[in-house]
Amino acid sequence: MSDTDPPRLPGFDDAVPPAGRLGGPAADDGLGDGPPFEVEVLRSARRKRTVGAHMVGGVLRISVPSWMSRAEELHWVDVMSGRFARKLSAERIDLPQRAVTLARRYDLSRPREISWVGDMTARWGSCTPSTGVIRMSNRLAAFPDWVVDYVIVHELAHLDVADHSDEFWRLVYRYPKAERAIGYLIAKSGDGDDDSGGFSDDER
Repeated sequence: MSDTDPPRLPGFDDAVPPAGRLGGPAADDGLGDGPPFEVEVLRSARRKRTVGAHMVGGVLRISVPSWMSRAEELHWVDVMSGRFARKLSAERIDLPQRAVTLARRYDLSRPREISWVGDMTARWGSCTPSTGVIRMSNRLAAFPDWVVDYVIVHELAHLDVADHSDEFWRLVYRYPKAERAIGYLIAKSGDGDDDSGGFSDDER
């Protein structure tokens, strides 16, 4: 990074927005105290190394090797519960319809395709302007709707402006909760969990 490059958002690929446009403290994420299902742990002598999980009715059954320590078991319960909670949260949001609604509301281009992806661990979303394809980390699905909407708007804006110029931020700030959402995501990037990430805009 040169001395003239703009500063970066912590944990993001994006430059900091223009002065006076950075959100304050994050609001409560409203996620509650635990996953929306019961968890049952089964120790198996057959399992040697792997951990498995599947939903049976409203119960998430997690199978772990019998030799696994209590600390390792708790770690995998947390990991698997998080994955299934995100999957359930993602299913409640119709991304293509939401993108059309937001594009119409804020006069932005519509994507050719927008979808959840589960392998995006270092960023919240990505956009390939040349193909009109937007990908959203399914980690976002557990966040408040107004944060998800911000990330969608952010990526929609890149369909019209590939860089992070003032013109780009003018499009983003058509979304009235942009500052608040940026603050929320910065807080999530630095809270010590696995939710750090940013944006990546490909094939400019």
